[in-house]
Amino acid sequence: MKLYHRTTLTPDVVLESADTHFAALGLTRTSADARTRAYTGALGTLRVTVRMEGGHYTLVEGHTDQIGESRLDKGVKKFFNVLHRTADPRHLIAAGY
Repeated sequence: MKLYHRTTLTPDVVLESADTHFAALGLTRTSADARTRAYTGALGTLRVTVRMEGGHYTLVEGHTDQIGESRLDKGVKKFFNVLHRTADPRHLIAAGY
């Protein structure tokens, strides 16, 4: 599944947050490049890529090897909420219904 999020955070901040967040989910970082991270674990395999977009936005993409909405996909969505909360501390995480 492919998920994405746009943020005003820098790519370095996003990748540092990714390392912390996905380690807490029990995933092990298997590769690290300047703008890409790969993680694997019992939940599946995840690749996170970041790139600058439009000058002051960072596009964050999460690619999982899961079909449908798995626990790993939900973990990626929670990570996007963490990024949103980091960029805007006033943001409250709430259900969308």
